[in-house]
Amino acid sequence: MIETWIEITLNIVIAFFLLSGTFFILSSSIGIVRFPDVYTRLHAATKASTLGIAGLLIGAFLFMYAEHGIASGKLLLAILFTLLTAPVSGHMISRAAHRNGVKPVLKNRTDEYERTIQQHMEKQK
Repeated sequence: MIETWIEITLNIVIAFFLLSGTFFILSSSIGIVRFPDVYTRLHAATKASTLGIAGLLIGAFLFMYAEHGIASGKLLLAILFTLLTAPVSGHMISRAAHRNGVKPVLKNRTDEYERTIQQHMEKQK
């Protein structure tokens, strides 16, 4: 079976999305295990896994469209909702952790959010 250049290019694009998605999910899982505190772990869990899931879903969408001629709306909605909800949930979880007293590892950096909260509390008095 002789493939055309378009089919070869499309297969390369599909493989790129699937492999990049797998790479981001793998790096996310390594980051969750290796990072020192809640905030850096949340960063790994939300940023890298969002890109990984999006890459896998885009690859699956392109495969379904190229091989079977199916434009899956469910895959597009899953991509959209993942890109919208995962970063927001990570932000809310980190904000709740900070308000409950979980301090970040302050190696070579400062806690800007703590200063902002203190300034806000002083203005309210």
